[in-house]
Amino acid sequence: MTKLILFTDLHMVPEGETIIGLDPAKRLAAGIAHVNRYHADADQVIVMGDLAHWADKDSYVRLKGELDKLVPPLAITIGNHDRREIFIDVFTNAVTDENGFVQRVIDFDDCRCLLLDTLFAPPYDYPNSHAGLLCDKRMAWLDRQLQTAGDKPVLLFMHHPPHATGFTGMDLIRLTNEVEFYDLVKRHGNVLHIFAGHVHRTISGSSRGIPFSVFKSTCHQQPMPFEAPDASMSVDEPAAYGIAVMTDTGILVHTEDYEIAKREAAVA
Repeated sequence: MTKLILFTDLHMVPEGETIIGLDPAKRLAAGIAHVNRYHADADQVIVMGDLAHWADKDSYVRLKGELDKLVPPLAITIGNHDRREIFIDVFTNAVTDENGFVQRVIDFDDCRCLLLDTLFAPPYDYPNSHAGLLCDKRMAWLDRQLQTAGDKPVLLFMHHPPHATGFTGMDLIRLTNEVEFYDLVKRHGNVLHIFAGHVHRTISGSSRGIPFSVFKSTCHQQPMPFEAPDASMSVDEPAAYGIAVMTDTGILVHTEDYEIAKREAAVA
């Protein structure tokens, strides 16, 4: 049964810098150590974008140094804070499709995993560069991978949620072509679950009848009030990663708040 570890919104910065007083490298390092200790048997670690806060080369180099410490194999896609060409320059082993987008297919015995590149840039013009887009070429790639999945259920991994999540500011910069996306996905009928990041909250539910999970950042989180119009507002709340496990009847999805997790249990 395939076991996946899911990281998102790492927001690495150059050494000596912080985000709202937090060091993204320190928080990520704790998460990587936690995975290596308790989930070294995972089949894949998948990182769903916003790798570097400013998309600068120094941050990507620093991030690569941390991610190289993972015991399970690593697969990465990018988000709205990233720059595709700088990421590929540093992560030279990153897998791209035939058009240079950071997306790939990973087949396991019990599922097909598709990593999607939803970066709406260049040009990096606000607000479009922070919203998500699957252009015609990327949609055609997705169409082919869904078509050739055979009998395997498909798991989609993308930075931008393809639907509203209830947060006013973040919903303004979700995937812009969600109707076309869901029309394509529903036509094939083989997507079991959609995974995303971007919102920096733990969110689950379904859209158009397809279950989804959104995970918190490994650094800073989105404040809870739904009506906040500013998508940049952040709070210091514990970091987390996701765990997805395929079963005989579907998929189980967990959130590990690794900074506050306790392994020393007592009878209640």
